[in-house]
Amino acid sequence: MTLLIKNANLLDHGAVDVFIERGKIASIGKNLSETSDEIIDANGQYLFPGFVDVHIHLREPGGESKETIASGTRAAARGGFTTVCSMPNTNPVPDSQETLQNVLDRINESAHVRVLPYAAITKKQLGGTLVDFEALKNQGAFAFTDDGVGVQSADMMYKAMKQAKRSNASIVAHCEENSLVYNGVMHDGEKNQELNLPGIPSISESVQIARDVLLSEATGCHYHVCHVSTKEAVRVIRDAKRAGIPVTAEVSPHHLLLSEDHIPSDDANYKMNPPLRSEADRQALVDGLLDGTIDCIATDHAPHTEQEKSNGFLNSPFGIVGLETAFPLLYTHLVKKKIFSLKQLVDWLTVKPSQVFGLPYGKLSISAPADLVLIDLDQEVAIDKSQFASKGRNTPFEGWKVKGLPVVTIVEGEVVYRKDEIHV
Repeated sequence: MTLLIKNANLLDHGAVDVFIERGKIASIGKNLSETSDEIIDANGQYLFPGFVDVHIHLREPGGESKETIASGTRAAARGGFTTVCSMPNTNPVPDSQETLQNVLDRINESAHVRVLPYAAITKKQLGGTLVDFEALKNQGAFAFTDDGVGVQSADMMYKAMKQAKRSNASIVAHCEENSLVYNGVMHDGEKNQELNLPGIPSISESVQIARDVLLSEATGCHYHVCHVSTKEAVRVIRDAKRAGIPVTAEVSPHHLLLSEDHIPSDDANYKMNPPLRSEADRQALVDGLLDGTIDCIATDHAPHTEQEKSNGFLNSPFGIVGLETAFPLLYTHLVKKKIFSLKQLVDWLTVKPSQVFGLPYGKLSISAPADLVLIDLDQEVAIDKSQFASKGRNTPFEGWKVKGLPVVTIVEGEVVYRKDEIHV
């Protein structure tokens, strides 16, 4: 199939046409006239590389009431994401060749965008026995993580990094020292005292990152930190990078946009792990992106049912959805306010995550995979969770006014989402 996109606005290039053939970008130029199976008139809207999200939860297998591979990847397409990396906290956990192949088969059957699955670091993510890194990498594991829980044993993480290094694989870490969590449900700051709820100290995150960067230095293993949330963590990662340690990091949109001050009440739509921290922490995350300490943005899309999320902070699970709101929120509230440039935001969602993990995506160039998203930067809408393609409705951003809506998403030359079309 061939596809011609006319009158698209490219960053640093202005208005051009893009011709796609055999799933790749074949030519970019003005007034292209190639014969094509379909023509899309962009009408001057911006065309970007498809977004790459290295941290999402698709819940399947085992959690299909929250999300499925089909519904989650429809949400990804609606949000402009063409490559997503799915976390292994499913049931069963992809911790063997058999269980990973089950996930790969399900992806092949029902995914609407490209899905790269993680495998676990330890069997059943229990922290007790390491998986077979080489076998799982050869089977198709994107990288290795026990996301959802931190690896509590330094010895276990040290051995995991040594095995991952031998397999040329990355260790990706949810950093949380359980002995410092104290059964907390939100940040240990001012808001938890106001609401009389147990708090999670910042040190529970940063102390494990400090341990792990030293293990990364000792093993030479690429170590990637999930959803950084504290100023102390930013400082540790910055110092590690200056020391030449192979560490990278991501931050999630909700931690860039919200702090504990935004929590209005005992509303579990604001409950996520790591929690919303102080305003000083939020500003440190913004600064960390701007100075290169933090490499990329990842949504940590974590859907739950409305019933699960209706029981307040004490009795609801951690997590919010993010695939369908990430770009519009960040564009509206950080780019439009001139905190980030549009190019910086696009890079953190495309080029940078691809570079971190050596992926061939996130580029808009000749011969690159035709993974593209067309964005309307002008129309303003209010976020309406009832319109989400995701099964998850757990968002604190309901009603926020945003611009920057994806209108067409393309994966390997195939249109997988058009605004106002219903895809089932």
